[in-house]
Amino acid sequence: MEISKKLKQLIMAQEGWTRKMFEEGIKLKKMYGEKNVYDFSLGNPDVEPPVEVKETLIQLLREDKKGMHRYMENNGYEYVREEIAQYLSEKYSLPFTAKHIFMSVGCAGGLNVVLKSLLNRGDEVIIPTPFFWEFKNYVENFGGKVKFAPTNDDFQLNVNAIEAIITKRTKAILINSPNNPTGVVYREEVLKELASLLYSRRKEGQKIYIISDDAYKKIVYDDLELPNLFLLYDLVISVTSHSKDLALPGERIGYIAISPRIEWVDLLVSAFMISSRALGFVNAPALFQRVVSKFQSNSVDIKDYQEKRDILYKVLVESGFECVKPMGAFYMFPKSPIKDELKFVRKLQEERILVVPGRGFGKKGYFRIAYCVPKETILASIDGFRRIGKKYVKGGKDGHF
Repeated sequence: MEISKKLKQLIMAQEGWTRKMFEEGIKLKKMYGEKNVYDFSLGNPDVEPPVEVKETLIQLLREDKKGMHRYMENNGYEYVREEIAQYLSEKYSLPFTAKHIFMSVGCAGGLNVVLKSLLNRGDEVIIPTPFFWEFKNYVENFGGKVKFAPTNDDFQLNVNAIEAIITKRTKAILINSPNNPTGVVYREEVLKELASLLYSRRKEGQKIYIISDDAYKKIVYDDLELPNLFLLYDLVISVTSHSKDLALPGERIGYIAISPRIEWVDLLVSAFMISSRALGFVNAPALFQRVVSKFQSNSVDIKDYQEKRDILYKVLVESGFECVKPMGAFYMFPKSPIKDELKFVRKLQEERILVVPGRGFGKKGYFRIAYCVPKETILASIDGFRRIGKKYVKGGKDGHF
């Protein structure tokens, strides 16, 4: 066996169709040219980082200071953590300090550090669906077990579904809002209901964390305010990435924020340090820790993403698709007009439109569109969506192939 049995099973189970779609996309681009293929498959921001970020990076590189590229504490530079803590204190009205911040290698690195630190073998993590598929891999990396809780038709949390699968082994609820793949923001009243449920388990001696993937927390539309999860519940660990809000996905920089309401913060930080070293991260990138600390209140132009959302959503609705309007992030998750969304995805490819089947996010019958692409790509794809809508959504072939 050339590779581990477990990884081979994962490849066979989830990668076969994505690889085939990727290869078909390459073929299409070779046949028609890059500009004539409308690729909505990847959540890779097309925008550039803010000019100020680039200028700060240049300035730091020009500084003649010794030790700029050496190791530091595993949790990151103290002054960087202090600056982030000050920002969070003002934003969430809680006394964050440097000790509550742990600099991480993006959200992926941060989530793996948190899960390795919390989970015993057999512990359960509840994940609402649809969800970012890698969450499952992260949990299982450390002997954890994933339990899935379906969301409502509008993709809001179904707290009853969560309650039904909580056991004595439940260690955490892992949420992502704004959500990938739906773009939905979980409403405050639903999060309050979730918090109430978890507090009720406290009476039985069970402490359940909420782990929040906040990669898209600054990409929110229509002046919507995100609920203050730190005030709604006490055992909150938030993981943030600057991949999306500052368009720095390749730099792998983010942080873990531990709620000041958690009394055992020192123990958590010690565990995070050991986990970070064991996973091979050691510490977050030194140079970009210094960069992002100065831009906690900044983000790329949200209006640009909102305009793209509005254009694409209008086209989809007018073409007859069912779709929950995204409130944040840069994804939308329309319903496939036929049961087998894989077949429908292939029909979209005939229009040179590339999307991802919903089963890749734990929700068959849907497909994900990542609209973090140039506006010209969206505009050029409109006729294709309209033709598909006319043919398959509005009864041109009774919805069958």
